Amino acid sequence: MTDGGATWNRLAALLPAAQGEEFKDCWAIAEQEAGLGLLVSGILRDDVAISETVRAEISVLAEVWGEREALAPRLRRCRGDGRPASTAYLIERDDVLVGGDTVAAGLSGSGLVPVPWIGCARCGRALVRVHIREPWGDLSYAAEQYAITTPDRTAVARLFPAGTAGAAEQAFGGLLETCDPAAGQVL
Repeated sequence: MTDGGATWNRLAALLPAAQGEEFKDCWAIAEQEAGLGLLVSGILRDDVAISETVRAEISVLAEVWGEREALAPRLRRCRGDGRPASTAYLIERDDVLVGGDTVAAGLSGSGLVPVPWIGCARCGRALVRVHIREPWGDLSYAAEQYAITTPDRTAVARLFPAGTAGAAEQAFGGLLETCDPAAGQVL
C-alpha cells in the first residue's frame, strides 16, 4: 500500500463505474475522508463481496485518514467473498484487547493498551494499534504506536511510532512483507 493513488484506483474498481469515478475524484481533490465513506457505503449498498485482505486494506486507509473509528462498524458488515484470507484479515472487534505482560513489555511506554487489528493468515502474527488509557477509562482516539506481535501474540516483533507519516501503512506493509507465504514462516 505504498502508492496511495494506485491503491485508491484499484479499490474504485469495486464500485459501479460512475461511483468508482466519484470515489477517484475524492483522491484528486484531497477529500479522502469523504471518499472512504463513499467506498464503504457503495460496497454495502451494492452488496459487493470483498476479500478479507481488501477489508484490511480499507481499514488501514481509514486509519491513515482518521476515519477508522467511524467506518469500522460498517466495514465489518461488508459481505465477505467466502474465501479464507489469503494474506491479511481484519480481527478488530470492539470487545477484545490483546493482553499479557509480555506484549505490554515490548511496547515503548507504560499504560499502553494493545488492541488487535489485522492478522496475517500466513504466519499468525497480528498488527495491533497501541492506545493509551485515558484518565476517564476510555482508550485514546488515535493510536500511539503500531506493533506487530509474534505468532503466539505474546511479544512484540516490530514497533512503529504513530507520529511518523505513513506509520499505519508502514506497519501493515511490515506485517505482510516479512512473511514467506510458501513456507508459512516469518522471515
